[in-house]
Amino acid sequence: MFKHILVPTDGSELSQDTARRAISFAKETGARITAFFAKPEYPVTYYGEGALIDPTTPEKFAELAEQQAEQTLDFVVELGAAEGVQVAKRSLTSDIPYQAIIDAATEAGCDLIFMASHGRRGITALLLGSETNKVLTHSKIPVLVYR
Repeated sequence: MFKHILVPTDGSELSQDTARRAISFAKETGARITAFFAKPEYPVTYYGEGALIDPTTPEKFAELAEQQAEQTLDFVVELGAAEGVQVAKRSLTSDIPYQAIIDAATEAGCDLIFMASHGRRGITALLLGSETNKVLTHSKIPVLVYR
């Protein structure tokens, strides 16, 4: 039924467990996977007079975010290779992760989003609404939530 699955990951333990299950699911169904990582935007902060200067330049921040994305996505690629499941990598820079997930799934032509029930934002996610809940509410692509 599902032939191309988007698996969003943030590198957390729950996300890694979800990736393992998604690989197993893809192997059982003969699907391929696109692993996805939403890179954060460069944080812009305002401190008024006597502003604190962040020693990290936007370029250095982008480089570090790209390294984190590669490391996180490579984990899923390695899982797939061990199980004989084709895994592609994709990342986008966005401070709206749920929208980036939906956009990535749409652009890659995925027919399922397979994601964890919650990420690493803890209590904040409960107060603001988790990214998973936002994907569930806004996506036109089916979403499978792994707990």
